[in-house]
Amino acid sequence: MTQTSNTDLLQRSLNAVWHPCTQMKQHVSNDSGSLPLIPIARAKGVWLYDFDGRRYLDGISSWWVNLFGHCNPRINAALREQLEELEHVILAGFTHRPVVELSERLSALTGGGSGERLGHCFYASDGASATEIALKMSFHAWRNRGRSRKQDFLCLEGSYHGETVGALAVTDVAIFRDAYAPLIRPAATVPSPDARRAEAGESALDVARRAAAALETHLETHHESIAALIVEPLIQCAGGMAMYDPDYLRRARALCDRFEVLLICDEIAVGCGRTGTFFAHEQAAIKPDFLCLSKGISGGYLPLSIVLTTDAVYGAFYEDATARGFLHSHSYTGNALACRAALATLDIFADDKVLEANQARAEKLAAALAPLGQHPQVKHLRQRGMILAFDVESADPHFSRRFYRAALAREALIRPIGNTVYLMPPYIVSDEEIAHLGQATKEALEEAVTESMQAAE
Repeated sequence: MTQTSNTDLLQRSLNAVWHPCTQMKQHVSNDSGSLPLIPIARAKGVWLYDFDGRRYLDGISSWWVNLFGHCNPRINAALREQLEELEHVILAGFTHRPVVELSERLSALTGGGSGERLGHCFYASDGASATEIALKMSFHAWRNRGRSRKQDFLCLEGSYHGETVGALAVTDVAIFRDAYAPLIRPAATVPSPDARRAEAGESALDVARRAAAALETHLETHHESIAALIVEPLIQCAGGMAMYDPDYLRRARALCDRFEVLLICDEIAVGCGRTGTFFAHEQAAIKPDFLCLSKGISGGYLPLSIVLTTDAVYGAFYEDATARGFLHSHSYTGNALACRAALATLDIFADDKVLEANQARAEKLAAALAPLGQHPQVKHLRQRGMILAFDVESADPHFSRRFYRAALAREALIRPIGNTVYLMPPYIVSDEEIAHLGQATKEALEEAVTESMQAAE
């Protein structure tokens, strides 16, 4: 293989690649608003390595997808074996072992406690596609039942569910949505149960109950036209890691039942153990009508998303007439390699008792960042499971980029969302690596705050 340097690959990338979620001009400027572009040559465990030998601890699991480290030997072995058997086959009219086994195992995981399991897995490639599928299914299920008025959707303030046109309809983050407003049929929004909204003397539970009361008021008036409510259980991730009490989910489930509205749980980011349970909604002891999974389900290896739903929803499409079926498809639906990576991921969860081990890791992550709770510009230091976040009081529009650069200089990939700094590391992170993340975060914060103050003078 031809020897490549950071400089060479970086320039080639700038010439040929349009990078996602990026104003490309920021990659070539050298001012305070610049954003570095880092060439990566290889990765192992929690570490990314560039072509010049520098390394970066992947503190955000490469956009929240990598659960068990880069180049995980067990997932690698499963993929090598699958490559010799079947790489892909059309899922319309055909099936294969990995997709059947994965569907069965995911359905079984939804059976904790009493109540109906979710099953009837529908496959796609990414989170936004899963959102689109759940929205389309919920609308179409009501239509097939003769309830064609139910065609609207409801989401939380500050919600994010993807960036395709349909998913943007239930996304309430202006920077993603506003440019495409003429293309979007927007959903209605109801107050978020974000615990940061607590007024004097209120707890997170009080905020959740207040938000649920607002949901009830909205449904009392509009339920006849609403097909589904979509929520990210427990944490609104791209909306600034807004964490809330599980009581909101219990009340939302009861209200959806009362007013005949389907409930979609978007666990694309918060599923697969991130919040401390395999599915976040388990902490509220509820069952949604739709469960959307992606990101970590394949261990961060291959694009894969899945929508699981109930027998009742599936039954609404089960007819002789083709037009009453769910006529939605993606070319790589149920890709055998992606499904095999997901099966290997589930094996690791089971064999290594990951959820139990993560309890100790989460405690160590909390201890490493605890001193920041005393920082005068840090607000709302919070954690649920393997997600820890805090907000920084700063009027500097470039704070997040300053922090990002400062963290990279300390061998850590930590990419803030606005003024919210968060850590979401892979589940194999060691005690020493947690300590490294904690120290890098503290030092990067000091540097970014100092730079912001100097820029304001």
